[in-house]
Amino acid sequence: MTDALDVEEFRAGYLAETEEHLSTARTCVLAIDAALQKRETHPRAVRDLFRALHTVKGLSAMVGAEPIVDVSHELETLLRSADRAGGALAARAIDEILRGIAFIEDSLRRMAKKEPLTAAPRALIEAIASVQAQPPRSREEGDLTLEPELLAKLTQMERDQILRGLGKGLRALRVDFVPSAARAQVGVNITSVREKMTKVAEIVKVLPRSIRTADGASAGVAFVLLLLTDASNETIAAVASTTPSEVQPFAARGEATGTTETTETTELQGGEDDRIAEDEPVDDRRDVVRVEVSRLDDALECLSALVINRSRLEAAVAEVPGDRRDLRELHGIIAQQGRQLRDLRAAIMRARMVPVAEVLERAPLLVRGLSRSSGKRVTLEVEAGRSELDKSVADRLFPAIVHLLRNAVDHALETPDERRARGKPEDGMIRLSCVERSGHQLALVVEDDGRGIDRSAVARRAGLPPPENDAELFAMIARPGLSTLDKATHVSGRGLGMDIVKRIVVDQLGGRVSLASTPGVGTRFTMLVPLSLTILDVFSFLCGDRRFVVPVNTVDSLAEVDAEHLSIAPDPRAKGDSLRMLRRGGDVLPLYTLRTLLGLPVSSALGKTKPKAIIVRRDADVFAFEVDNMLGQKEVVVRPVNDPLVAVDGVSGTTDLGDGRPTLVLDLLALARSADLQRRKVEV
Repeated sequence: MTDALDVEEFRAGYLAETEEHLSTARTCVLAIDAALQKRETHPRAVRDLFRALHTVKGLSAMVGAEPIVDVSHELETLLRSADRAGGALAARAIDEILRGIAFIEDSLRRMAKKEPLTAAPRALIEAIASVQAQPPRSREEGDLTLEPELLAKLTQMERDQILRGLGKGLRALRVDFVPSAARAQVGVNITSVREKMTKVAEIVKVLPRSIRTADGASAGVAFVLLLLTDASNETIAAVASTTPSEVQPFAARGEATGTTETTETTELQGGEDDRIAEDEPVDDRRDVVRVEVSRLDDALECLSALVINRSRLEAAVAEVPGDRRDLRELHGIIAQQGRQLRDLRAAIMRARMVPVAEVLERAPLLVRGLSRSSGKRVTLEVEAGRSELDKSVADRLFPAIVHLLRNAVDHALETPDERRARGKPEDGMIRLSCVERSGHQLALVVEDDGRGIDRSAVARRAGLPPPENDAELFAMIARPGLSTLDKATHVSGRGLGMDIVKRIVVDQLGGRVSLASTPGVGTRFTMLVPLSLTILDVFSFLCGDRRFVVPVNTVDSLAEVDAEHLSIAPDPRAKGDSLRMLRRGGDVLPLYTLRTLLGLPVSSALGKTKPKAIIVRRDADVFAFEVDNMLGQKEVVVRPVNDPLVAVDGVSGTTDLGDGRPTLVLDLLALARSADLQRRKVEV
């Protein structure tokens, strides 16, 4: 007898696989809900949703996650009855399906943390069971001009799908595909045909048929593709590797067939071989290997060691005595190795990246729930494109997006009555978009067409003068505990939203948040975040005899510290001490000596170069930090400082520049906060 199955070794794979199917389920629910808003059905989405939850149930049963099995089974029953009804679902069914998916997601989070699962709530099971699918619609007048054996294999849902497509002006086509050795040699098979066909037509069904020879013996299998499309016969024939004459149109008969036979619709059964052969979507994950992020972290650590050793090799070669020409070949090898290491580093980083579209896929469901709870009508537009983020950045960023969406619905958008009175559409608009900038930053924008931010109301709540610009306005609404609502709601009102956004984007990710708000027109938040926290572009510089680095994305600009650009002003917070000011264009900035802030002695080697100023911006405040010498810009691997015993404000991590000593990565904004620096307005 074999030992009992240890499900722990399958935990990571199970969680990843189940999350993929839940992603599909969420997409299907949104499609079904959108169809309901138009008083239509979406049979294909109902079937795909059933398949996703059926797979979740099967996977969960294998690892003993019984609460997930119970909820998935109940959802399956509801969706099976919806399939029998031609894809029709009651409006309340969407809410119960979302509740069931939310329970599954919560259970998966518990499993990821190795916490015990809670039993499926009886109230949830009963609520799902109480939802009835819409009764089956009577067959629309008119049938399809297809062979009886093909019609017998179409469910009512699929017949309705074809009739709706014809009603929208699409053409219904039948294409026969016969596999052959010659086609297989050039990579043409039913799988490749289906993949290409989805780009030019809507596939209603793929039916396998036996091909028989003249003597009646079976000679193989062919496939009949039933399509809805507006493409030409030539285009369809080219995709199916056949001739236009083999593309046969069919349509609805002018009147009913007159027969009263009742073709039994094929129920959704996850284990039916014929159903899988006919309708199972093509698995596009055959060439995908799931890798835990920790393994990629290990690979990056090994690469980091190689980069450091290369820097040491360069330093050692530079100290070799003799004619430089004798080392020309060695320098060439080192340069080639550097290029190869950069390529390897880029490959590892690409493996860590996740599509931004995956990060934002839950946003539509979130906005749907907020819309229903607030009583406001909201339309969400998501434009993610093909941008990607490091997974560690993506995981931290999504909570900030959630808070911005919550505030947009609860604070910014007006009620339908208010919008009508102002001449706006009743449906409020929220647009969520992103674009990659400079190859190392992502700009993510959340904007709405609501009422805008009332600056006077915010100032009264904060007990401060009204802000003069949008930068000061954001600094004000991001104050901890500030809220413009008199009473907290289920959505917001506790004064946490903008403060959390600022802490995530600015403090944790080292990014920036900007705000633009116009009363009566709308508000736009722009979050600028690094694509990765592991490998950063940095400026290296000297303070005294010590080298430091600062991330490029936190630096506003660099400037030389010339005597003619300096002035002295009294410092009201320093009991009569003076404060140096740096003139830069039309602005005057407080200038602080970074060496003094860090408590470092003056180096005897200084004096040959002019000191430089690193200028950083924090909300409405701009600071300049004087450093002794700028060394240049480079790409480094950053290791975070996680030990609370050695964590210091102003130090975000360490790196190795090749000398074997740790080099501190400074967070100049945190240094400014820890030193209690405030912007001074000086009249020049």
